[in-house]
Amino acid sequence: MIAALGLLVGIALGLVFQPDVPLGLEPYLPIAVVAALDAVFGGLRAYLDGIFDDKVFVVSFVSNVVIAAAIVYLGDKLGVGGQLSTGVIVVLGIRIFSNVAAIRRHLFHA
Repeated sequence: MIAALGLLVGIALGLVFQPDVPLGLEPYLPIAVVAALDAVFGGLRAYLDGIFDDKVFVVSFVSNVVIAAAIVYLGDKLGVGGQLSTGVIVVLGIRIFSNVAAIRRHLFHA
């Protein structure tokens, strides 16, 4: 309940204040969103499996975002940012679809 309320408050604040993303951080925003989605779906899967731990979720959420952004930043510095961004998106996308498949199997007992 608290998480849903926090989500609603966050959405409302975002709509009211309409924050701008600094130009230098724009390339990292999609990567951070996909990394955060990976952590969220992993947390939902763990919850449905009965092994959810809030501390593990928070560490996973933050570390996913930081590591994904660091990989893309390193790629930018090496001149291969586009390729590493694609690699990060592909890996996290595979993890997201794997977690969603497990969630679906759990919900529909398939």
